[in-house]
Amino acid sequence: MKFLNSIQPLGLLVLRIALGVIFFTHGYPKLAHANPAMQAMFVQHGLPAQFVYVAGVLETFGGLLLPVGLFARAAALLLAIEMSVAIAKVHIGHGIMVVHDYEFPLALAAACFALATIGAGAASLDHLLFGEGGSNRSRPAKPAKK
Repeated sequence: MKFLNSIQPLGLLVLRIALGVIFFTHGYPKLAHANPAMQAMFVQHGLPAQFVYVAGVLETFGGLLLPVGLFARAAALLLAIEMSVAIAKVHIGHGIMVVHDYEFPLALAAACFALATIGAGAASLDHLLFGEGGSNRSRPAKPAKK
C-alpha cells in the first residue's frame, strides 16, 4: 500500500484532468452557444433562465482551473454544489431509486466533493504557490509553546 501512497499526486492529477475535461466540454457550449432553447430548458426545471450563464461560467472556468490545480478546492466545491442542484432539479425527476437517471452527475458531484476535501495534491499550482494539498497536510501540528 505504500506504493499507492507514493503515487497519490498522480492519482489526483488524473482525477483533476478528467473532471476538467468533462466540465469544460459541458460548460463552454453554455457560454458560447447560449440560446433561448437552452434557457427554456433551465426554466422548465424551475431555475431562472440566467442560470445557464452561471452554470456555463462554473463549468468552463472550473474545468480550466481543476487540471492545473489552481484554487482547486474552491472550484471543486462549487462544482459539487452545482451538480447537487442539477441532480435535485433536473435528473431525479423519476425518483431516487432510478439511479441511472442521475448516476453521471452523482459521480461528478462525489468526485468534486472528494477533491474539495482532499485538495489538489502535490502536482498542482495550489501546492506550488500556497503549499496546499501536499504531503505536509498529513503531518501532525506542532504543539503550541507555553
